[in-house]
Amino acid sequence: VQLQASGGGLVQAGGSLRLSCAASGRTSSRYDMAWFRQAPGKEREFVGSTNWSGGTTYYADSVKGRFTISRDNAKNTMYLQMNNLRPEDMAVYYCAARQLSGSNWRYWGRGTQVTVSS
Repeated sequence: VQLQASGGGLVQAGGSLRLSCAASGRTSSRYDMAWFRQAPGKEREFVGSTNWSGGTTYYADSVKGRFTISRDNAKNTMYLQMNNLRPEDMAVYYCAARQLSGSNWRYWGRGTQVTVSS
C-alpha cells in the first residue's frame, strides 16, 4: 500500500490544521493507521493511531484533547484534525500503516510539514 500525507502548512499558535493521508494500492486489506511526527533534531514520535474501522484510537499524551484521528474507508483516507496548535507541535508529520495490530508499522508515506508560529 502507498501512503501520501498532505495538508501541512503554516499556522499561528492556537490555530487548527487538518492533515490527510490517502492510501492507494492494496487498500482492500484491513490496515491500522497512525500518525507520527519528527521535529528537527528530535527522534520520530508517535502521535496517534486508529484501527481499521476507526472505532479504536490512541493518542500520545502530548496531543490528547487537541488532536483527533478519523478515517473514511470509502475514500481510503485517514485524517488528523489538530486544534489549539502549539509551537512544540511543529514537525514533519508522517502517516503509517500496518496489517496486523501490534506489528511494526510497515508502510510509510512522505511527510507533510506543519509550522506553528508563536
